[in-house]
Amino acid sequence: MEHSLVASRDNLFHRFAELGIAVSTKEHPPVFTVEEARALRGAIPGGHCKNLFLKDKKGAIWLIVALEDTAIDLKSLPAKIGSGRLSFGSAELMQQLLGVEPGSVTPFGLINDHERRVNVVLEEQMMRHELLNYHPLSNNATTTIRSADLLRFIDACGHQPKIVPLA
Repeated sequence: MEHSLVASRDNLFHRFAELGIAVSTKEHPPVFTVEEARALRGAIPGGHCKNLFLKDKKGAIWLIVALEDTAIDLKSLPAKIGSGRLSFGSAELMQQLLGVEPGSVTPFGLINDHERRVNVVLEEQMMRHELLNYHPLSNNATTTIRSADLLRFIDACGHQPKIVPLA
């Protein structure tokens, strides 16, 4: 896959297959909030997650991946992750680095971060779940992956995530 192209869902699933990672995916109408996702997901097993695409005052980019119910305080977060003061990254920057639109942020978007600009933070509590759920690059489906395989995928994308307690 050429670096100038944004990975499609098919590219993502092909990459999972190359890595020997088994996933399952459930299609559903597009969801934009945790509340909408809760209403539509039915009985999908595993931890359900949210993702924050942030930028710090020094220009570093951060992807925070946590359980959907974790309260994340942007004022105290920098001390926990070693960043500068944080604010939300723009939709344009998100599209450029992760290849996704707002509402579809996912650690699977790291497949598109060829320059490895994104700092990845995974919530420690989330990583205790055997199964985790994320959008497969678009918010009209949910893909379930083993937490150990999520780490393998992130590593294969050239990133070394920080695993930290966020609550």
